[in-house]
Amino acid sequence: MFRLDGRTAVITGAGQNMGRGVAETLAAQGAHVLVNDIEPGRAEEVAAHIREAGQSAEALPFDVTDLAEVQAALSERSIDILVNNAGNGGAEAMRPRPFAETEPAEWSGAIAVNLGGVMHCTHTVLPGMIERGHGRIIGIVSGAGTQGVGIGVAAYSAGKGGAAGLLRSVALEVARTGVTLNSIALGLMDNTGGSDVTSKLARGIPTGRLGTPADVGARCTYLASDEASWMTAQTIPLAGGSITS
Repeated sequence: MFRLDGRTAVITGAGQNMGRGVAETLAAQGAHVLVNDIEPGRAEEVAAHIREAGQSAEALPFDVTDLAEVQAALSERSIDILVNNAGNGGAEAMRPRPFAETEPAEWSGAIAVNLGGVMHCTHTVLPGMIERGHGRIIGIVSGAGTQGVGIGVAAYSAGKGGAAGLLRSVALEVARTGVTLNSIALGLMDNTGGSDVTSKLARGIPTGRLGTPADVGARCTYLASDEASWMTAQTIPLAGGSITS
């Protein structure tokens, strides 16, 4: 159950953190994983680690915000599973600031990666999936995009919310083709492996802990599997109870 043998999966932004966890989990379930990252070294390090574990992977670096790069990397490949994970602030770290104090030029990076990157990758692989009558497209979005957060990341929220809406609409357009599209709205995640700061954050979560890459990988495994063929056009919370709808 939930095996992915014979499937090829591309995970964007998989050179670290959540994307790495998803890549390692899908590979462990039998998928051939294409590890994408904007940094070639990070992509190759993760791919090598997966191969050392006896599974199948290769590095596939490109910038999701550059449509020409996306098409060059993916248009000639047979992709069964796409996990749109690349996000955050893009190539640069996010700098939280109240929206009223920002300038339009500051919005473009978050929108380009969190929405534009999802559009580029989805648009590139979707025709082949439709032609083959099978495909799984997953978006890693955020509670910041489905419920909003008052912490100075409005452009990020807009990008994530836009990606969730995009995938729901495309899912309904292609629902009878064998292709499904869903997204996962993440709550607070632990990208540090544990610290005093994350321990404090975890106190406000009903389950008492932050999310991990393994949590995200497990949910992606289900959505990527044949067993999830009747689930589409959904934005599913994964947040330890802190997002309930």
